[in-house]
Parts: sequence; C-alpha cells; structure tokens
Amino acid sequence: MESETIQPSVIVICGPTALGKTSAAIELAEIFDGEIVGADSMQIYRHMDIGTAKPTEKEQAQVKHHMIDIIDPDERFDARQYATMARETVETLHHRHKIPFVVGGTGFYIKALLNGLFETEAEGENIRKGLKKEADIHGTAFLYDRLCRQDPEASKTIHPNDAYRIIRALEVLAMTGKAISDLHKAHGFNDHPFVVLKIGLHIPREILYGRINKRVDLMIDHGLLDEVKGLLAMGCSPDSKSMQSIGYRHMVDFIQGGCSWEETVRTLKRDTRRYAKRQMTWFRADPEIIWKNPDAMEDIKVLIQTFLQEK
Repeated sequence: MESETIQPSVIVICGPTALGKTSAAIELAEIFDGEIVGADSMQIYRHMDIGTAKPTEKEQAQVKHHMIDIIDPDERFDARQYATMARETVETLHHRHKIPFVVGGTGFYIKALLNGLFETEAEGENIRKGLKKEADIHGTAFLYDRLCRQDPEASKTIHPNDAYRIIRALEVLAMTGKAISDLHKAHGFNDHPFVVLKIGLHIPREILYGRINKRVDLMIDHGLLDEVKGLLAMGCSPDSKSMQSIGYRHMVDFIQGGCSWEETVRTLKRDTRRYAKRQMTWFRADPEIIWKNPDAMEDIKVLIQTFLQEK
C-alpha cells in the first residue's frame, strides 16, 4: 500500500555521448538494487547495436535494462510514446521496490519522462509528407531557413541538419498556428510524478573529444559498416529517421558512393563531437543537475544514499 501512495524515487544519470554513463550506472544500480531505464533515442531500435553503443549482453546480464530494443528501425516513435512507456516502467519498478536509474543522453526524452509533454492535435500526416517532399526537393537547409524565420528560438536548439526535428517544429506550427517553443513555454513541463535526483557526468572537453574519436574507431573495428549493410539488406530505408542518425547516415553515404572512406570517418567523428556539444548545451540549461566527474564514484554514491534516505 505504501508504494502506491509514495511518489517513486528516480535517479537520472545523464551527459554527452562516450562518457561512460552505462558503466557508471551499472555499478550504481548494483549497489542500490536498481534497474536501468534507457533514455537514448537510438538504443530503442532493434538490430542497431554497434552504432548506438548499446549495452552489451554482458552488461545487460549484470543489471536489467528497459527501453532498449523495443521497436524496429522503420517504426515511428516519439518522445510522447517514450514517456508513456518509460513511466509505466518506472511505476512497475517502484512497486517491485527497485530503484529506477534513468540513463542516457537524449535530454528531451528525459524531460518528457519526468515532466510530461504539451498537448497538440493529432499529427498531421499530410503536412508532414509535404514538408518531407520539400526537403527532398530543396534540401534540409531550405526548411531550416524557414524555421529560423518562423520560430527563431526553436532554431537555436535544433541542428541545421536535423531534418526530423526541423520538420516536426514546422509541422506543429502549421497544425496549431503556434511556435513549438511557445507551446513548450506554455506547458512549462510542470507535471512532476516522481521525486528525482539528477546527476550529470562531465569531463574536460578535450578529453571527451578524444574519447569520441576512439569510440568511432572502435565502432568501425567492431563492424559498423557491415551492420548498416545488413540493415539495408533487411529493407530499412536510408531515408528513415533511424537511418538518418549519426553513424548510420555516414555509412549509408559511403555505401552509396557519396563520400570516400577517409572523409566518412572524419565527418563521423566531427558530427559526433558536435552532437556531444549540443547535448551539453541542453543539459547545462537544467539547474537541477548536479555535475560530477565519472571518476568521483564515491561522491556520487554519497549523493544517492543521502537522496534515498531523505526520501
């Protein structure tokens, strides 16, 4: 009865890519009898393992992971679906007296899980198709320029090459007559179903960038190119949201002859570093996050212990 009336405690482990969030979270979850709820917009896809740095079978055997390998690469999935499924997972863990460790680098997923999303009309399929057709004809930059004019605040948080989020922002504008940034503000993300401790992991930028470069090399050594070839052979469209992500689109471009191998690897490392920078920009804007070096595990354990005792 008590678990039904007390708000679930949730511990978030967040930060940019290649920082060691998974290994840190596994160690902590083992200590505090927890399970991991993934918050990564790419690890949700089945068959996409190497390019997403998905937890290995050994890591998943150490601590149970949720919200990974839940959909196929050509299925549609968004933050609202993630929030619904992840909230159910957190509630289930709470009733089982397990501590949910929400772990990942997709800030919008974490925000949706913890604070909810604003309501909009049903997605406009025709509007979205029209925007995608414009992108095919004129290029993503064409739509990004429009977004800069119509919703300049949103454009500051969306990368010029992020076709999915650009189209989504313009779609919401066309459906509601309101900028997606204004809807975010109006909602305020004020739904608070959980008691939360947010821990952000960080290391100096030059060290992080070195780790990113090394991770890319390891992904390639472990067969990223063959993984992408296999996905294409399965019928995955190169234009799907999953295949347009970092790493996968770079391999597709190489396979289709659009880029040399040396240029492919160079741009993959560059784009991953840029992505990490955008992740840090997102997380740095959250004043609730307590920042720790991944090596400061003893400090992190004390933080968690204090949080759980106070709860």
